[in-house]
Amino acid sequence: MCTSYEAPGKIEFQTFSLFPEPSFDYRSEIYKDYAAPIFRRIEGELSTDAATFGMVPRARIPLGVKVYDTMNARAETVGEKRSFSGAWNRLQLALIPCHRFYEPSYETGKPVRWRISLANASACAIAGLWRAWDNADGSQTLSMTMLTLNADEHPLMKRFHKPGAEKRGVVVLPQSQHLDWLSCTSTDEARSFLRLLPADALQAEPYPLPPRKRAAVVPDEGGQPSLI
Repeated sequence: MCTSYEAPGKIEFQTFSLFPEPSFDYRSEIYKDYAAPIFRRIEGELSTDAATFGMVPRARIPLGVKVYDTMNARAETVGEKRSFSGAWNRLQLALIPCHRFYEPSYETGKPVRWRISLANASACAIAGLWRAWDNADGSQTLSMTMLTLNADEHPLMKRFHKPGAEKRGVVVLPQSQHLDWLSCTSTDEARSFLRLLPADALQAEPYPLPPRKRAAVVPDEGGQPSLI
């Protein structure tokens, strides 16, 4: 599974020549509820749209309901789960452009963030789903999720996540399949695209988060300690 990733910048976006460049701003590293580009095919036209990461945004979870994560959808059960089944059965398929994604490794006994990308370091696209949400002002916003598969036997992806937990991997689609994925006419056809890339098509390295800066304590004008 993937809960954060690096969206392509302007230079990396040149990889996706079939799709319009984004006309909106977005952060480099994408976390839950952050807006990022997705590719869609709507009425035969290819589009690049902003969608928030997580099929059910936090703001859309009813009060009193425990907050749950929907950044990833299990491909094995995507047609059965309430959060994803509508989009899957309506073939609301998306491509999520990604430069690198992050997973935790526990091989040292502690979680260490690793950065994973294509072996040639170019941008890629992850298979996903999208859905629209109606707003009070009559507008719509989009959200999205990444499709994942079991990776217990994958030489690289099995190295990530907590010991004893099921290993999962996102579905990275080769560029030659991008249009075909967005043009699927049945869920059976869409499912035929869902497979993990071979380990030798990927590269991975430790990439820990930088240490948090501690607030400095300095005396104020009255000689009392103050945080800056």
